[in-house]
Amino acid sequence: MGTNTNELSSAEETGVLIAGAGIGGLTAALALHAEGIRVTVIERVRQITPLGVGISLQPHAVRELTGLGLEDVLAATGVATAEQVYADGHGERRFAEEAGMAAGYQWPQYAIHRGELQLLLLDAVREQLGPDAVRTGTRLESFADELDAVRVRATDRATGLPATIEARALVGADGARSAVRAALHPDQGPMRWSGVRMWRGVTESAPFLTGRSAIIANDEHNVQLVVYPVSARRPLVNWVCLAPEAAPGPLVENVGWNREGSADDVLRHLAGWDFAPLGVDIHELVTSTPAIFEYPMVDRDPLPGWGRGRVTLLGDAAHPVYPTGANGASQAVVDARVLAKELAAGGDTAAALARYEAARIGPTGDVLRANREMDRSMRKREGRDPVAAITDKYRQTTGGDVATVNAGA
Repeated sequence: MGTNTNELSSAEETGVLIAGAGIGGLTAALALHAEGIRVTVIERVRQITPLGVGISLQPHAVRELTGLGLEDVLAATGVATAEQVYADGHGERRFAEEAGMAAGYQWPQYAIHRGELQLLLLDAVREQLGPDAVRTGTRLESFADELDAVRVRATDRATGLPATIEARALVGADGARSAVRAALHPDQGPMRWSGVRMWRGVTESAPFLTGRSAIIANDEHNVQLVVYPVSARRPLVNWVCLAPEAAPGPLVENVGWNREGSADDVLRHLAGWDFAPLGVDIHELVTSTPAIFEYPMVDRDPLPGWGRGRVTLLGDAAHPVYPTGANGASQAVVDARVLAKELAAGGDTAAALARYEAARIGPTGDVLRANREMDRSMRKREGRDPVAAITDKYRQTTGGDVATVNAGA
């Protein structure tokens, strides 16, 4: 994707201004546009490129994206997960369960490269809203919520020129380290570290099991390895290694964030592991990965309230969660649908945002707490029955069970 060349004017107006062109922000732009609401997205990076690793889109998120007309492009890009296989470090199966439509859902569960999903959403936004709907290289500096509008001060990073944007509402969809959240909640403190270190990567690898299987394995040291394919176009496999390193507590600066990882560090935690019975060569998988990302597994305690007046939060900016449960991106997609629905209902903007927050703050808090509990339980589980009980409880707690999703909740 090319760099945006449309410079901000010194003052302009928009309907809803979204800060952040990630999965949540772009989905919100599409959902708002579908409701006839004018939208502008600003993004601080100058060029949006397909960065990141694999993620899962749960059926409740795929339902919303299908409603936005993205069914075919999702099917052509991601892998419709058919089963999740739980195993030990020696590749011995402990439990398996069907996923997505194979499990009775009306919509698939997709494993997809985060960067590819972001780009397909970006293409859809620019096609439907126009090429200037997403302003890259634009950094939000501050905002003021006034009686008739939110006035946002931004900077064009290419020219250094300031600009003021007036909007009906400001949506902070700018990620776990959100500038909008920090302004709304200056005393929020550091993120909460689980004590678990993560290494993630994507590499080309031969298909395994059904070709649409996800493997979740644990050993006696509470190390976990997750492996699944993420692309319908190329033989790409995503892997995640999680290893306990410290007691849970506040995230401190020297823990590091999204830094370059080492294959040797990963393999040190997987010594003695063998996925040959599952059709995966762990050593080859890790050593062939062109870029390994290392970072702590973190979240934040739920906020008592997200926004204020004409300003609100969405996705990771509102509720960053552990990747356990593979639900973070999916919750951002659902946020976007509810936000658009409430703003389209008309009336006072602040009241509409308050309704959106009221509808989503409870369920996303439930997901956050369920992810913490699932992480604790899954990495210390024993036997078949606890796995089935853990996954069933998680779906029921987070609203992701077949009956709920297929009923349109």
